[in-house]
Amino acid sequence: MTALRALLVLTALALTPAVAQAQTWQPRPGAPAIDPHRYQADQHRLEMDRLRAHADQREAFARQLEIETRLNRQRIEAARLPAPIQPPASRILRSPEEERVLGQSGRRAAAASDVGQIDAWLDRPQN
Repeated sequence: MTALRALLVLTALALTPAVAQAQTWQPRPGAPAIDPHRYQADQHRLEMDRLRAHADQREAFARQLEIETRLNRQRIEAARLPAPIQPPASRILRSPEEERVLGQSGRRAAAASDVGQIDAWLDRPQN
């Protein structure tokens, strides 16, 4: 059994490709080892990515709160007791002449009240 394992490990090692070495940027002689412009651009890119991720997170949180608010509002409205249905008040039947007289007297009283207010305002003491 151990011989079989050893054979499998050796086969796996033999089939794996050799590790390729990455080609790195070599500065020219006398130049600084770090390219300051590339470094600054990388910093800006990383900061923009961080800000975008933060904005996406805030937007998702706002959507979640909006959904929760809508659900809570629906739950509250569903739990609210409906307003009781009031039966319509029975109307007293009058003749057309009685209705006309009552309408005119109501208009006269409203007009007299308005005129009385205007007269009281005009008769106010001047300071």
